[in-house]
Amino acid sequence: MSAAAYRSWGVAFAICAVLAFSVRPILIKLSYAAHPVSPTTLLFLRMTLSLPFFITMGWWMRNRGPRLTARDWVNVAFLGFIGYYAASFLDFIGLQYVGAGVGRLIMFLYPTLVLVLSFAFLHRKPAARELIALAMSYVGIALVLSTQISPSAPGGKLFLFGALLMFGGALLYAVYLVAGSQVVKRIGSMRFTAYSMLVSAVPAVLQFFLLEPLSALDLPAAVWAYVLILATLSTVLAVFLAAEALKRIGANQFALIGAVGPVSVAITSAIGLGEPFTWVQAVGGLLVISGVLLVSLKR
Repeated sequence: MSAAAYRSWGVAFAICAVLAFSVRPILIKLSYAAHPVSPTTLLFLRMTLSLPFFITMGWWMRNRGPRLTARDWVNVAFLGFIGYYAASFLDFIGLQYVGAGVGRLIMFLYPTLVLVLSFAFLHRKPAARELIALAMSYVGIALVLSTQISPSAPGGKLFLFGALLMFGGALLYAVYLVAGSQVVKRIGSMRFTAYSMLVSAVPAVLQFFLLEPLSALDLPAAVWAYVLILATLSTVLAVFLAAEALKRIGANQFALIGAVGPVSVAITSAIGLGEPFTWVQAVGGLLVISGVLLVSLKR
């Protein structure tokens, strides 16, 4: 395969991964609308239905790379817990109160949070371009939120609570990326992803059996269909497509393509879910996406 074809397939994989990830908040909102299902149950089903795929991948990749030490397993367990369990659980809860389009936009802030964490803990000196990007992103998100957290807006406090949960999820994912960068280099991205997803399934399963009765699984066919797509398309396929795309085209071009995600979710949720999409939100969303790309892309 030529270098051009190799990169072209990388671009195609990146677009498919971004669109597959973008379907996730819409599927979660559709599940909530179809039946009063709890975030605990949804997360349990997502993890258990995707588990066989990650077990297979983990077994297949078990000898491809250095043997894992006890410290490696501790790192994988910690990163899987915060990156795939805790961040996802906050995402699922937050989407009870926040629209899919706004929620995706908040989660899209994670590259800026990676930058802030690197300033705070890695003692990196911020460049002027990075400070401008941060200002653009957070002015943009303030504009997006301003229309629904005003005192006159119905459910403003619950919306703010949901937005804070979504932001917490983005922060945990940023911590996962910063803390896990060296672990991924040592273990390998595909093996690390499979192992960390396996680890994250444990608290999701325990939480379900501690908090929910088995009757919580008595769900209508529509919810089962949404969860099946959530587990296969928006979790398994999206994760592996993203890993392959990153290998072929790199993080910078993947970040550029990633901007398609919030836009596609905003348009789809406005049409399919009837969520508001005002000019203020459009301007705010454009500022967020521009700021994130300014952070993510090289000069």
